[in-house]
Amino acid sequence: MSTMSIGLAMFGAMLVLMAVRVPIAISMFVPGALGYMALSGWLPLMSHLKGAVYSRVSIYDLSVIPLFMLMGAFAVHGGLSKALFDFANALLGRFKGGMAMAGVLACAAFGSISGSTVATTATIAQVAYPEMRRINYSGRLATAALATGGTMGVLLPPSVTLMVYAILTEQNITKMFLAAYIPALLAAVGYLIAIAVIVRIHPDQAPQAKAATASELMMTALNVWPIAAIFLVVFGGIYGGVFTATEGAAIGNVLTFAITLLRREMTFDKLVASIRTTAQTSGMIFLIFIGADMINASLALSQLPAQLADMVGHLQISPLVVMGGIMIFYIILGCVMDEMSMILLTVPTLFPVILGMDFFGLNPSDKALWFGILILTVCEIGMIFPPVGLNVYIMNGLAKDVPMVETYKGVVPFLITDGIRLALLIAFPAISLWLVHALT
Repeated sequence: MSTMSIGLAMFGAMLVLMAVRVPIAISMFVPGALGYMALSGWLPLMSHLKGAVYSRVSIYDLSVIPLFMLMGAFAVHGGLSKALFDFANALLGRFKGGMAMAGVLACAAFGSISGSTVATTATIAQVAYPEMRRINYSGRLATAALATGGTMGVLLPPSVTLMVYAILTEQNITKMFLAAYIPALLAAVGYLIAIAVIVRIHPDQAPQAKAATASELMMTALNVWPIAAIFLVVFGGIYGGVFTATEGAAIGNVLTFAITLLRREMTFDKLVASIRTTAQTSGMIFLIFIGADMINASLALSQLPAQLADMVGHLQISPLVVMGGIMIFYIILGCVMDEMSMILLTVPTLFPVILGMDFFGLNPSDKALWFGILILTVCEIGMIFPPVGLNVYIMNGLAKDVPMVETYKGVVPFLITDGIRLALLIAFPAISLWLVHALT
């Protein structure tokens, strides 16, 4: 077999293993190891493994991932999600569909602390969904709004996926954080508009609005001050250059833990659960890193990425057409794997292709930041895109009274706004880069 054939066989075997629900890390590691052995032999494979695993997991920058995840776990168990939702509902409850809008904003705010899409969706949904159903929101709108709002955890700092992309492409994490804010704001605005349109076309899907009193608004505002304090200290310190992202994550852990103690929400069992969840998820991410490194090293030996980059470079088509094709590829790939695996597997191959093309005269650093935001945006879409959509499955597990097909129907308007946003981000890179250039 030619090296190209071996590379294609590895990629195909990996997809087959994923399709039959073999764990992602194993699905990447086994074909990669077999391909490496076929290309260079048994002893070179052993020599590669001897140093590759340690060199991957011993990187200091990777410590930011479990630190931010632990901060998110403390927030989940500290009762902060209910305070966020109550405040957002007090602000927006006067509008028709206001509670659904509040759920979206609560997801955005909680995602900016937890950094996890799954944790954001599950936590806010447990608070918001029963309340929405109690006042006669339709199951379709309630589940679709919360599933969609939870996807902002992919894009909003301190998104774990965002940090993994920054580490993988050797980009500054602080700049990646800054590049994500305006696209995330566009996402939130788009989702609120979608809800407003839905409840006007189908008024039966949401009850009549009820405005909160001034005292209720003041009371809920007082309950969210800890979240604002954590955000300002951690991210203000990071963007102000007072400390690094890793140091900011450590400080955020101390603050979040202290606040949960002051609120008398943290118990020994919740502390153990937070540490256990963080360890399990971090271990899974690091194993995926190892598996992705294995198959990427094998693909590099097969020359498949280099030949792909050369082939794309010689195509007489617009770079924007190539970018559009890559975005469609990610949406399709999202049907068989999660966003973390997609990034770890594909970025080492596609990133050089993007850097080798001219997009609006952007320099390599700006292209890297812009491409990262585009990938994360598509990952957001994949979280609710039929026929898989991880967030839809999470909502289905929490809202067993609503058929999954109803949720899929409900997310269609949100997917339309996502498509418009993705087109704007591709056409106007300044949307992602303006804040980076303004503050760094």
